[in-house]
Amino acid sequence: MSSLVATAAYTAASTISEGETALPQDSKPRVRFNGIVVISLVSTALALATASECHSIRYPPSLMYGFVLWGWWGCIASTVWRRGQRAPSVWGRSPKAIAVYLLMGCVLGVIHLLLLGSLGFTVAGWEKHATSFSVWTSLLDLNRFGIELLIYGFILGVIGTIQFQIRAQHDAMKSLELQRQLSAAHLRALQMQLEPHFLFNTLNAITTLVELGRQKEAAEMLTHLNAILKSTLTRTTPEKVPLSQELEMVESYLAIEQVRFADRLRIEIKVEPGALDGLVPCFLLQPIVENAIRHGIARCENEGLVEASVRCDGRSLHLCVRDTGSGSGEHQQAGHGIGLKNTRERLTHFYREEYEMKAGTLRSGGFEVAITIPYERASL
Repeated sequence: MSSLVATAAYTAASTISEGETALPQDSKPRVRFNGIVVISLVSTALALATASECHSIRYPPSLMYGFVLWGWWGCIASTVWRRGQRAPSVWGRSPKAIAVYLLMGCVLGVIHLLLLGSLGFTVAGWEKHATSFSVWTSLLDLNRFGIELLIYGFILGVIGTIQFQIRAQHDAMKSLELQRQLSAAHLRALQMQLEPHFLFNTLNAITTLVELGRQKEAAEMLTHLNAILKSTLTRTTPEKVPLSQELEMVESYLAIEQVRFADRLRIEIKVEPGALDGLVPCFLLQPIVENAIRHGIARCENEGLVEASVRCDGRSLHLCVRDTGSGSGEHQQAGHGIGLKNTRERLTHFYREEYEMKAGTLRSGGFEVAITIPYERASL
């Protein structure tokens, strides 16, 4: 019988834990309901098993005895379950709390034994063999009383353990959800930090063109800026995007800068076809290319080159952006500003320690940023 109780208790714990795995908002009512249902099923099963052992489940006295024996503890367990859900502090371990539990166990055990003893009144002719008092107290002995206390303690222990696990699991999920929300908020802040920076530079360039009377070039830059804004605003949350989509934004940005610098800017983009479906964090390349133009090409008196290359080796995606630079050495100091710092923080958010980013000057002059991230194929 005890093994049956233990098995049922383990089943209850498993069922409740599975219910709690879902989001807390959807699971709370279901967890309470499942706990009571499991307790009812366990007490019913034990009552039928007891009736079958005594005589038969079709024999009314045996069936009544089984349900009085286990139905009582089923009601107690249901009450304890509800109480523990509404007031978790009920599971205190202070000497006072233990004394209250012990007193309650003694009272409940005595009442239960008296209730079981009263079943003797259902036997025909009981008055010929015993008095009413002896029938009431027929089961009041030390061994039965000890079993009652053990069952009561077992119920408290199992329910307390299950509800403690549920609360711990629920708290862990709340903590994970909070961390996810904080990470998403941090990532949104990083992206919003990039976009105004880019918009400021672009609008400043458009204003300069208008002041110089180059309205055609300014209108062309506004067209490309419109394309970039549309692409940005369709993204409801900062996320990874296919490399092909990221390159579209970079090309629109480079088209803006091409108008601005005319013949002074030469661009080379080399991308392996197999890398186009790889996922990259949105706005990954644009700030790096912007840095290359702002701190490298903008200071060149002659033609400057910005070269971007992407290749895939199966497990990793390698991205590289380099420029010929001005040769003044200022690029190295400026290159670690908002763009690269922001990029490194976002890479850390997405890949933890599974990425590599190197930025520095080249011996031949100029500046290079090389990034290696895990290759993730975009879903179709």
